[in-house]
Amino acid sequence: MNVPVSAQDLIDDRDGRAKGAAALDSGELRLLDAYWRAANYLSVGQIYLYDNALLREKLTLAHVKPLVVGHWGTTPGQNFIYVHLNRTIRLHDLDMIYIAGPGHGGPALVANTYLEGSYSEIYPNVGQDEAGMKKLFKQFSFPGGVSSHVAPTTPGSIHEGGELGYSLSHAFGAAFDNPGLIVACVIGDGEAETGPLATSWQSNKFLDPATDGAVLPILHLNGFKISNPTLLARIEPEELEQFFRGCGWDPLFVEGDEPQTMHVLMAEAVETAIARIQAIQQNARDNNDPARPRWPMIVLRSPKGWTGPKQVDGLKIEGSFRAHQVPLLVDAAHADHVRLLEAWLRSYGPEQLFDENGTLMAEIAALAPKGDRRMGANPHANGGVLLRDLQMPDFRDHAVAVPAPGAVTAQDTMALAKFLRDVTRLNEGQRNFRIFGPDETISNLLGEVFEVTNRQWEARENADDEFLAPQGRVLDSMLSEHQCQGWLEGYLLTGRHGLFNSYEAFIRIVDSMFSQHAKWLKVTLELPWRRKIASLNYLLASHVWQQDHNGFTHQDPGFLDHVINKKADIVRVYLPPDANCLLSVFDHCLRTRHYVNVVVAGKHAMPQWLTMEQAIVHCTEGVGIWQWASNDQDGEPDVVMAGCGDTPMLEVLAAVTILRQHLPELRIRVINVVDLMRLQPSAEHPHGLSEIAYDSLFTTDKPIVFAFHGYASLVHGLTYRRANRNLHVRGYKEEGTITTAFDMRVQNDIDRFHLVQDVVDKLPNPGSKGAYLKQAMRDKLIEHKHYIDAHGEDMPEIRNWMWGA
Repeated sequence: MNVPVSAQDLIDDRDGRAKGAAALDSGELRLLDAYWRAANYLSVGQIYLYDNALLREKLTLAHVKPLVVGHWGTTPGQNFIYVHLNRTIRLHDLDMIYIAGPGHGGPALVANTYLEGSYSEIYPNVGQDEAGMKKLFKQFSFPGGVSSHVAPTTPGSIHEGGELGYSLSHAFGAAFDNPGLIVACVIGDGEAETGPLATSWQSNKFLDPATDGAVLPILHLNGFKISNPTLLARIEPEELEQFFRGCGWDPLFVEGDEPQTMHVLMAEAVETAIARIQAIQQNARDNNDPARPRWPMIVLRSPKGWTGPKQVDGLKIEGSFRAHQVPLLVDAAHADHVRLLEAWLRSYGPEQLFDENGTLMAEIAALAPKGDRRMGANPHANGGVLLRDLQMPDFRDHAVAVPAPGAVTAQDTMALAKFLRDVTRLNEGQRNFRIFGPDETISNLLGEVFEVTNRQWEARENADDEFLAPQGRVLDSMLSEHQCQGWLEGYLLTGRHGLFNSYEAFIRIVDSMFSQHAKWLKVTLELPWRRKIASLNYLLASHVWQQDHNGFTHQDPGFLDHVINKKADIVRVYLPPDANCLLSVFDHCLRTRHYVNVVVAGKHAMPQWLTMEQAIVHCTEGVGIWQWASNDQDGEPDVVMAGCGDTPMLEVLAAVTILRQHLPELRIRVINVVDLMRLQPSAEHPHGLSEIAYDSLFTTDKPIVFAFHGYASLVHGLTYRRANRNLHVRGYKEEGTITTAFDMRVQNDIDRFHLVQDVVDKLPNPGSKGAYLKQAMRDKLIEHKHYIDAHGEDMPEIRNWMWGA
C-alpha cells in the first residue's frame, strides 16, 4: 500500500518506484491540475446550469435548470483518470480507448471529449467557445439533449453506461486481436459487486500478450453506492490486495484526497503500469515466452464526489453516499443553495481555465493528445470504421445431399461446423473472426472448427487437454454466458466479426446484456457519424425439443419472445428446418451489419427436406409453401398446416401423412416458416409480409394449425392483425422431464397425434371419418405411453418414420 507523502517529495524523488514519475515537474503538475479542474467545472455545469456558463454575472436561480439530474459522485474521479491517461498517451504515443464502467459519470466523458476537441468535431453546433459551452450545459439530461450516462452519443464510447457489470468483459473483447491497443477500463466499486464483473477478473487467463492488446483495469474505489457503502472499499487493505493477486493481477494503489499528492501518485502508477504492459508484450513477442504474465491494474481510492461540497445543511456530502447523484439541491425550495453552487463552481477558477471567448487556455489544451490519439476520436471506439468484410467460403460446398424429401437424416449443426471451420481458416490471416461459447462448442457439434484452430487459453495445461493453446479462434473455456456475450460485444464494437453458440435455455442468462446491445445498435443507427458494425450472431442449439435427456431445467425457448420485443430495424430470428437451410441462413447472417441475428438449430439426427438450391430459394423467401408436401394445387385448401422449427416441422409432416391416409379427400397446404419476422405485417417489420402476400399463403379464412418451436403466444402476437383469425397454435407449454424425444412433444401437445386431432376439430364437417380418426389418435397416445414406460424408447413407427414411406 502507498504511504501518503507530499507532492514535492515525490517530484524530487528521482530514485522512486517509477522513473516516469520524475517527469512530472511542478509546471506539468500545475497544468494537469488545471485540466482536471476544467473537466470538473464542465461536469458541474452540465448537471446544473441552464445559462451563465462562465459565471460572467452573479449566479441566480434563473441560471439553473428547472430539473437538475445527473450523477456527480464518480465524475471527478473519472475526470482525474482521463487526464492522466491523456498524459501517458502523449508521452508514449499510445493507441488507447477508455471504457467507463460507472457509466452514470456521463458528465466526465462528455467534458473530456469536449476539452480535447473531439466532441465539437462530431457536434459542430457545440463549439469550443462560450456559446458552445452553454449548449453543452443545457443539453445534458434535458429534453432533446443527451443522457446522463455514457451513451452511444458520447464520442469514444463502446460501452453503454446504463447497466453495470459489463465493462471489463467489453474491454477484453476489444483487446483480442488488437496487439497495438490498450483498453483502459474504469470499474466502479459498486459495479464490481455485480456477477458479470466479478467473473470478468478471470479474463486475464485468455489474453495472449503476443497477439492481443492489453487491458488496464482501474478500480475506482470511492466507497459508496446510491445509499450504501461498497464491499471492496470496506474490506481490509491486505484482503483487497490478496483478492486481486489471487485473480492473477499485479495491483498498484493510489490513495488519498489531496490533489497535488494524488496527481503525482497517479502519474507514477500509470507510468509503472504502462511500462509493465510494454515489458510483458515485448517479452512475449521477442522471446516467444508462453508464460502467463501478471498484468498490472490500478486501484484508485478517492473520495466520493471529490472536490464537491463538503457539507450541505449540516450533512456530510463529499466522501459519503450523498454525493452519488445530485449533491446539492438547487430549486425554489432551496433557493439559498444558489450561493453554495456558485461557490462550488468558482472554486475551480474558471477565469484561469478559459479565455474571454470561453475557449480552454492554449497551454492547458496542449495537454490533450492529437488527432486519432485522442480517446474520443480513436477509430477503435467507432468500430465500423475499421470493419473489413469476412472472407467467405462457398456454403454450398457443405450441402447435405437430399435425393428426396426426408430420404436422409443429418445433424444440422455438424454440417454448419464444416462451414464455420472454413470461415475460420480463410480469416486466420486477418484475425477478425472468433467463436464464443460457454464450454459448449463440442457439445453443440461444432468441433470440426478445431481442425484449423484451438481454444485460446493462457492458464496451466495438462497433457490430456484438448485444443488448448495461447492462440486460438475459439473462446469457450470459461463457463460464463456473461463473459462470452461481453467479449463478443467488445470484439464487434471494435470492428470484428463473431458468433455466440449456446444452449437455448441458458442464453436467457444474458437477456439483459442482449437488451443493452440492441439498444446500442438502435441508437447508433440514428447517428450518422457512427459506422455500422458486424451483426451479433447467436446460434442456439441443444434446443428445447432436444432436451429429453437433461429434463425440465434445460427447456426454455423464451429468448425468442424477449428478442422479438426489440426494434424491428435491429432483430432477426431464423428457425431453419434442416441443415441446408441452416447453412444458407448462417452465410447470410455472417454477411449482415448492425443486426442481432438469432438462429435456432438442432444437433440431433433429423430428416433433411430440401436440396441446397431449394433451401437457398426458401430461405431467401423466408416462408413458403412446400408443394411436394401439399395436395391443394387444384383448389383452395381445406386446412393450412404450418411449422416453424425443425422438430415442429417434422411433426407437421408426420401429421400430414396420417391425414392423407385416413382423409384422402382433404386438401392440405403445408407451409414452413424460416424467418419468424415474416409473420409480422410489413408495416411493423422490414421482413414482414404484406397483407396480400400473407393472405395468399395462409388464406383469409381457412383453418390454420401451426406447430411452433417456442411459446404459442408469440405467434399469436405476431399475427393478431392478420385477416385470418382462424389460427390454432401449438408450442412449448412448460411441460417436460427426463423422457423420450417424442414424449417431450406429446407432453406439450405438439406431436403428430395431437396435430391430427386439431385438424379434425377445425374442419366444418369432419363426419364419422373424423370421429374415428380422432379415436385412433387417442389410442395411439395411450399406446405410446405404455410403450415408453415398458421399453424406455419411442415406438418403432416413431423412430423409423420417413416421409412418403
